[in-house]
Amino acid sequence: MTSVPTPASPALNRLPSLTGLRWIAAMLVFGYHVGTMRIVAQPDAKAVVDWLFTLGLSGVQFFFILSGFVLVWSARDGDRRRDFWRRRLAKIYPNHVLTWAAALLVMWWFADPVVPRAALENLFLVQAWDPTPGYFYSINNVSWSLSCELFFYLCLPLALPAIRRARSGALWAVVVAVPLVILALWPGQQLLPEGTNWWFTQVFPLVRSTEFWLGVAAAELLRRGHWRGPGLPLASLLFVAVWVAAHWVPAEMWAALLSVAYILVIPAAARADVQGRWSPWRHRSLIWLGEVSFAFYLVHVLVMMTVLRLTGHWGVGLSGWSGPLAVLGFLVANLALAAALHRFVETPMMRRLAPRRRKPAATSAPVTSAADDGVAASDTPAAPGVAASDTPAAPGVAASDTPAAPGAASARGDGVVPGPRGAGDGPRDGRPVEYAGPRDPR
Repeated sequence: MTSVPTPASPALNRLPSLTGLRWIAAMLVFGYHVGTMRIVAQPDAKAVVDWLFTLGLSGVQFFFILSGFVLVWSARDGDRRRDFWRRRLAKIYPNHVLTWAAALLVMWWFADPVVPRAALENLFLVQAWDPTPGYFYSINNVSWSLSCELFFYLCLPLALPAIRRARSGALWAVVVAVPLVILALWPGQQLLPEGTNWWFTQVFPLVRSTEFWLGVAAAELLRRGHWRGPGLPLASLLFVAVWVAAHWVPAEMWAALLSVAYILVIPAAARADVQGRWSPWRHRSLIWLGEVSFAFYLVHVLVMMTVLRLTGHWGVGLSGWSGPLAVLGFLVANLALAAALHRFVETPMMRRLAPRRRKPAATSAPVTSAADDGVAASDTPAAPGVAASDTPAAPGVAASDTPAAPGAASARGDGVVPGPRGAGDGPRDGRPVEYAGPRDPR
């Protein structure tokens, strides 16, 4: 018998690659808004931006899948629901309230009308439930995704016991069914009243939750060692192939195709971390960028829109090289502002408002043979929007915010982390999941 840590132990590996992937998702959304705001007016440069980021709207989809994955990966058996909800609110609300107030200030400066109902819906993050045009994108318009995330956070602790007991076949059914459901939404929306189609497919929390549950199912399969997706190199290649090929398929298929690409890359990156294999998303700079990505996501549209309106370029863009230079300037300015928010608002407020983690008693388990894709659970959930975190990471959607050193996945020397015991099919006896095999004592 060998004594091993529980999933709550700091000795178990975290997922720095998923933190890095959060920044990639944020860049997809940033590029998409650069295109929709028509910042680049020069035709050739605009064509490049449009080609690269037409699909960038799916960055929010990436966030949602990533959020479901990380929250289940990092969930501890026995964690109280109210503690989970309090941590999530402590993560998202300080930055949200600050950017909400900043958006109202900008509206006052430009003498824009403020509808009290829309402002209150946005403040309390319920605007995504309101199909009234202009309401779900009100005030700081990107916060609609936080409205969806808040619904996901409410549901997950209630559903988690059933997820832990679910058979792996049922979880695989979710993984297969969600892209098909997303595909079916496009013809299905024709049955809706005119004017609600976009809201239903792109904003409605119940519909967008399908992507969250896709990440949830994949994470639970990986926890059990039952995930059979490709490794990170092949998954990354497939992702690039899908991204390029999507430009030549009907737009109705984009979301479904990209959901498949994302659900291949995310577990592959997580598995690379726990097995100590190479991952391009584990670079220090990418991890830091991922940590500030929640704040970046919240400020980027507000900053760009405000500057463009002040300079008279709103809706018309900038000609010549001024456009690309403006985009670079916006990227740097938003990043600097996001770093400040992360350091001086998000992190200290998380420490002040979030409850402390309770330390469960260590368990032990006999050494068993390792599954090739078995994993260990992160002990510090990362942020919304895409992530869960006690020691905050960044969002609207991802991974543990305090990365373990690459290659610290296993002391066995073969890079394989043993799979979990007690997390297989069928009901469990209520004990924490046990992970067999030695761990790197670091």
